[in-house]
Amino acid sequence: MSNKYTLALAVGFVLLWNSGFIGAEYGLPFTGPFTLVFWRYLALTLLLAGYLLLRKRFLWVGWKTAVSNMIIGVLAHGVWLTCVLFALDNKVPAGIVALIVALQPLATGALSGLITGEQTNTYQWMGLLLGFLGVLVTVIFRIDFTSYQSIFGYLIPLLSVVAITIASLIQRRMELKSETKKLPIDLTLFYQSLATTAVLALPAIYAEQLYTEWTPVFIYTMIWLILAVSLGAYALMWLLIERILATRVASLFYFGPPVTMLMAWMAFGDTLLLMDIVGLAIVFLGVLLTQFGNQRKRG
Repeated sequence: MSNKYTLALAVGFVLLWNSGFIGAEYGLPFTGPFTLVFWRYLALTLLLAGYLLLRKRFLWVGWKTAVSNMIIGVLAHGVWLTCVLFALDNKVPAGIVALIVALQPLATGALSGLITGEQTNTYQWMGLLLGFLGVLVTVIFRIDFTSYQSIFGYLIPLLSVVAITIASLIQRRMELKSETKKLPIDLTLFYQSLATTAVLALPAIYAEQLYTEWTPVFIYTMIWLILAVSLGAYALMWLLIERILATRVASLFYFGPPVTMLMAWMAFGDTLLLMDIVGLAIVFLGVLLTQFGNQRKRG
């Protein structure tokens, strides 16, 4: 990062993105996981539709392009976020959830060769294995194997990792295929949000009856999640991608677990166990191995 502006963008992105874990935990006492995601993406879809109409950029892009982006949206937003919320709803600390889902960039890097044909080096596989080991160390010492709720809570974020990894690989494959139409960021996010809203509507209505306590805390939380996280963090990410390599932007996600742990301590008094720190250190070692491998490959 070459200057103060880029550094400020990076810091802002890390703080806003990871505040989403804290905001979700604030919102869950007032509604269910499916309903929280549904309201959030319904509002986001309407905001984006209004913006696109005002800018005269609201258009149909064809089924092939639309469906591809919708599938990515359902996986990267709907499944990813819903699984995170279920973990939080089952009393898994926000920092631990962030640690588990931080496996996604490692998994995407290691598995990209299977989808895109790009070579995956030994360091990427070693980094992924170390990352899983770090998460395993943390989870084993926290999980209550006599409680179904505890087992479900700690394992469900792994589905988030699977979903967003698949979405990332589909996105990467689309970028490599010249016949796939690339959409502007606002239109991409609109189609992704629209699909997420449509898919989450059914479980939100039938499983949770859209039950929501519209308290001031919940309303303020939703405003923050929509404007600061879904729009603000997303905009900062693309500003960063315009200035630095996408791989360096992706590496910012590794700051998620410690930043979220600090936020959760400040907001909810969450405490760290010794094995949390050990697991965090092992994951960080895996990240370093991956970066070292990338440097060797570029050299």
